[in-house]
Amino acid sequence: MTDMSLRLPTKRFQAVLDLGPKTAAKTPPPASLGIPDLFGDWDDETGQSSLAVEFASGQIHLDTVDGGIDYHFHRGNGEDTDRSPWPRSVGDQVLNWASLLLADFHQRMPDLLEDLEEAAAWSDEGFDLYVCEVEEPTQLDLLTVDIEGELLTLPWLGSGHVDHEHIDGDHHPIALLWTSGDGTPDLPIAEARLDPATELPVTSARPGIDWTEVGMPADEVLSWLEGIYLNHHVLPDAVGTLLTAALERMGGIERPA
Repeated sequence: MTDMSLRLPTKRFQAVLDLGPKTAAKTPPPASLGIPDLFGDWDDETGQSSLAVEFASGQIHLDTVDGGIDYHFHRGNGEDTDRSPWPRSVGDQVLNWASLLLADFHQRMPDLLEDLEEAAAWSDEGFDLYVCEVEEPTQLDLLTVDIEGELLTLPWLGSGHVDHEHIDGDHHPIALLWTSGDGTPDLPIAEARLDPATELPVTSARPGIDWTEVGMPADEVLSWLEGIYLNHHVLPDAVGTLLTAALERMGGIERPA
């Protein structure tokens, strides 16, 4: 088990950003549903945006499509459903608000994402304030976030080189790829995925691997992979933290102080 105490300290960071008109903030979702988790994404190849809004009682996922917005629902546990998990009056409010939020988010893509990535780079360099550039006077927003520190992990100490990539399967699995030489790692030697009960990674070694050739025992490789999975797929990074804060401000979501 990875020692979670071996982490860099959490630090306070501020970013001044152009979040656009924040239309959705004028009609926030019903307060009775609680505070949702928000996840936004942008596909550079298709030019489409997506938004996931997840309340404890249900979820709605939306995507921009030609001519509008497509959406579908999930139950509170994430299971698919062909109908809204909320009463119609509540569901209509959620859909209207989420659609406005996605439209606002999409309008700022990809410029806002580029600003967030630049702000994260400033944070990585040790700065505590980032201010975006604008071509003309416009309303800007100051976001203050706490960026969690990464786990302290060792570099790869085995032979050859490794990389990791997403693979098909439930609970966000990744494969650890290895090569004995200087080429691109292409041999899967281990896997990691998220345990939905504990929200911690579960690792497993691929059968038939010559661990002597890999240069590390299987248990040490799995421990190393666990730390990599935590840093890249569990612990929120600076871009993700800033993106969540931006979506919450754009959507009029206020968390208790």
